[in-house]
Formats: sequence, C-alpha cells, structure tokens
Amino acid sequence: MNETTDTESSEVKSPTQRPLWQKVLPWVITIGCFTFLYTRVNSAAAAQDSALIPYLMQVFERVSWWRWLAMMAPYTLFFFLLDTLIIWKVINWFNVKISYLNILPVRASAFILSLVNEQVGKGAIALYLHRRDGVPGWEVGSSMLFVMFCEFYYLTTWATVGVLLEWESFPAIFHAIPWIALVAAIVFVFFHLFFSGRIAPRAAWRERAIFHAFRRAQAWQYLAVILLRSPVMLAAVVIYTLALRMFGVEVSFGEMLGYLPVILFGAVMPGPMRSVAIVLWVTLFPDNPAEMTAFGLVQHNFFIFFNASIGLFFLKKANRELFGGPSPQSHS
Repeated sequence: MNETTDTESSEVKSPTQRPLWQKVLPWVITIGCFTFLYTRVNSAAAAQDSALIPYLMQVFERVSWWRWLAMMAPYTLFFFLLDTLIIWKVINWFNVKISYLNILPVRASAFILSLVNEQVGKGAIALYLHRRDGVPGWEVGSSMLFVMFCEFYYLTTWATVGVLLEWESFPAIFHAIPWIALVAAIVFVFFHLFFSGRIAPRAAWRERAIFHAFRRAQAWQYLAVILLRSPVMLAAVVIYTLALRMFGVEVSFGEMLGYLPVILFGAVMPGPMRSVAIVLWVTLFPDNPAEMTAFGLVQHNFFIFFNASIGLFFLKKANRELFGGPSPQSHS
C-alpha cells in the first residue's frame, strides 16, 4: 500500500478518535435537559395534586395511537428516501458517480449510529465510499459537511418564512430570526466567494481535503439542496400539527411552520433522545409541560427508532459492502 493510501486510511479512521470532552458533552447536555423537564413537569403535577407518573400517563391515554402511527410511519419513510436522495446527489457532484440504490443500504444503516448522533452515522458513508471507490475519507467528510452547512440555511430559511407569516403569534425572541437569516446570507456570500477563489486566491488552508466540496460547489448547488429538502419540511409541518392536536394542544399550521425549523435545528444538537428538541417544545408551550414532554419524547424518538429499524432491514447488505472485502487501492 502506497503512502497516499495510508494517509487516506488514517483520514477515514480519525473521526472515531474523539477527545474525551466530545464523548462527555452529549451526556452533560442530556442530563441538563432532563433535569429541566423533570422540574417543569413535576411542578405542574404538584399544582394539580398528582404524582409525576400518573400525571404523564393521563396524556398518553388520550392519544389515538393507531391514527398517530398511520401518520408518522409514512412521514419517516418519506424523510429517509428524500434524505438519501440528497446525500446521493452531493456525492455524485463532489466525490464519485454512484447509483441511488447503491447508497441506499449504507445510508439506512447509518441511521442506527444516528441513535447517538447524526454526524456519527455519516462516518459510515465515508468508510463505504473509501472501501468501494478509494475516495479519501476527508473528501467524503467534506461532502457531509456541505450537507450539514446547507441544512443550517434550510432551517434558517424556513424559520424566517414561518416567523414572518405569524409574526404576532411568536414570542419576541423569535423576531430575531429574520435578522439572523440576513446575517447568514451575507456570511454565505463571502464564504462562497472565498472558497471559489475570488477572495484571497492564495490562501493555502482552503486547499485542505475537508474543504473539497466547498471548493467545487457552485451557488445553485446550495440552493438545490435546500429546495430538495423542503418537501420534508412541508410534510413535517402538517404531520406535527395534526399529531400535536392528538396530544390535546391546539396549534395552527402557520405557527408550526415557525416553530418546527427551530426545534429541528435543536434536534441535531449532541445528545441522545433528542433532548434539546424536547426542551424546546416545553419552552414554547409553557402552559402544557406534560403534553409537550410526552409529545417531544414520542415524536423525536419514534422518528429516530423507526429510521433505525429501516437500517436493520438493510444492515446485512450494508455490512457486506462495508466489511465484506478488502479496501480498493486508492486513486493516485
């Protein structure tokens, strides 16, 4: 094996060699979030002279679970197929030509790793492409970073649309979102000009492999990712609004359009059980702490566990493709 291959192999492995603080941080966030939830829900239960568990169980008993499942299962499957489509497009743009059906099993199985953290799951895709086509690990990592970068702008864009549509319905803190979006847009202009070489063309660190996708990306490709993902947001607004009503909390589609992008952004924060997202639900609906805790727990955890179950369906094929044969020689 040549020197190039050794370097690329180390690049594939290096994401797993995380420092201690990165391993501890998700659990610190989770403990803090659940401490907050316990305090809020327990206080609400005490105000009604009820113990915590019976108070929460009353919420679960009111939900029509078969109707809820009939909505959530198709939605999560739709998310999986569209999310895989986006990753497939980005890989074909910046890394290697590969069919959608070939990337589907590995993306599905990555959802199992995403039970801990979404970004950890994407490392399996980098390993797969390294073994299959000899693509350097950091170059695939650059493509995954590109997807995450677009995700931020996707959520910011939709949150801005929601807040502007329902301006009076939102707490004052949400009125900062359009300004955040404006600053983000300005930053993007300079960001893209820099990585396209129009600003500081001799900057050496821009040539690092982790910036591979950004050097090659054109402005329309950022927009394309946002547009490709947008049907998921529109579907989520409908599904989450109807589901929340099943939990006894009324909310309009317009309000949900503003709330949901912010909450989904919180869902990608480090920590098991999507704890940050659950806290955001309770914060946004302070008069219904039990309902929102139950809703957040069920919605976000069903979503990740259902996607993980899809991953189990593809796991045998994904393992065979990831570990079934020797890694190909890297391209010089």
